[in-house]
Amino acid sequence: SEFTLPTPRVTPPSALASQFSATPLDRLNHSGGKSFADCARMWLRQAPTPPDWVAFPENEQAVIDILDWAQARNVAVIPYGGGSSVCGGVEAAVGDGYAGAVSMDMERLNRVLEVDPVSRAARIQAGALGPELEAQLKPHGLTLRHFPQSFEFSTLGGWIVTRAGGHYATQQTHIDDFVESIRMVTPRGVMQSRRLPGSGAGPAPDRLVLGSEGTLGVLTEAWMRLQSPPRFRASASVKFNDYFRAAECVRALAQSGLGPTNCRLLDPQETVFAGVGDGSAAILVLGFESSDHPLQAWMTRALELVSDHGGAFDADAVARS
Repeated sequence: SEFTLPTPRVTPPSALASQFSATPLDRLNHSGGKSFADCARMWLRQAPTPPDWVAFPENEQAVIDILDWAQARNVAVIPYGGGSSVCGGVEAAVGDGYAGAVSMDMERLNRVLEVDPVSRAARIQAGALGPELEAQLKPHGLTLRHFPQSFEFSTLGGWIVTRAGGHYATQQTHIDDFVESIRMVTPRGVMQSRRLPGSGAGPAPDRLVLGSEGTLGVLTEAWMRLQSPPRFRASASVKFNDYFRAAECVRALAQSGLGPTNCRLLDPQETVFAGVGDGSAAILVLGFESSDHPLQAWMTRALELVSDHGGAFDADAVARS
């Protein structure tokens, strides 16, 4: 059936017109996230509320100008990173109290602006997708090494304002662990936290931004702590016939201080869905990595804990490099 988008209710400022789009494709792409409900509504031609316009700011000054215009015209602005939200975070369902709604897509602010190799940190624009920022850090021999499930389709800014979690099991698991300072454009001006020296005075401003979900302003860039790429790795696959003992093993590993990079327990049914088992046993995926030292001692101790909890593994198949 034919689907027609409503006519935009507001007109963008002429000076910024080249950075606005009202094409059906852009408006539909920015009307919802990537949850099953979002996809189902699209299939049913029942798209979520589309924004009147999609803005593509080319720099921070454009972000400021768009917010100034929106505030003067009573227009709602929804920050948009990669659009991978599964909880309605990018929808333009702002109610009738606004003259219109604009989705602000940060895709053009996608560069690594500065690298500090001594402190292992980088100033990165918020619209950089995971692969984009990693590709720009690689020539410097550094990596952010934060891998949420939506890594390829989500941005640094999105990770920060949603407090994203990565695939690593212990130590630096959440984006919080990497944030050194932030810069955010708000309707009342630019907010910027101090990078160095670190401060223990009062509430940490970065904590206000982490998890703010776009409600306080538009994150434009952040200084992020980096790492050297791993040179040493060790991994093993462990089977458990008793799922509860497997869960106890995971607890023991988490509390051991060994700091595994990967410690993921798949229940029997999940092993079937993942194509790594027949449903008769749970599987623990265990791994360590380091840029500094070999990991045989860490893996040896971890496998001792695994054996203590009834886990079975092929010693010859334990990978070390």
